[in-house]
Amino acid sequence: MVTSTSKYKYVTCDPEKCIGCQLCEYICSYTKTGEYNTYRSRIRTIRAEEVLITAVTCRTCENAPCVIACTRDALTQDPETGIVHVDPDRCDGCTWCIEACDFGAISINPATKLAEICDQCEDLEDGPQCVKWCPTKALELTTPDQRAQRARRKLAIEDVLGM
Repeated sequence: MVTSTSKYKYVTCDPEKCIGCQLCEYICSYTKTGEYNTYRSRIRTIRAEEVLITAVTCRTCENAPCVIACTRDALTQDPETGIVHVDPDRCDGCTWCIEACDFGAISINPATKLAEICDQCEDLEDGPQCVKWCPTKALELTTPDQRAQRARRKLAIEDVLGM
């Protein structure tokens, strides 16, 4: 079963703009852990040879499968933002959430053995630091509806221009 995203905002990447620099991973790991370490990032740069480079993070799925799969109720989803929170007192690092995520957006912190998921830098006034620092503006905080609208507009413009 493929998870569908929902009304919630999430960080998305435009593969036509992404250059694979991994700055998003470095800034994320530094913001969250104080170290520049791509393995500690909550966003992942994905490469499919030289054809496609993109970045993936939590998609704030409606009725998030990771939350449903958590056997210890360590994951909760904010009903207003869709952001998934990890309760460190309940998480035992079982990895059920990782298996349930269709986007590969969850990791286990090797030191604490706890699940880590993008929280869109909700504690920072200027939002997701990966979006803020992306040198090509390939990342943005958006909703699936906003992305679909932009895609339709782009197709309409290309149609008018005969592209």
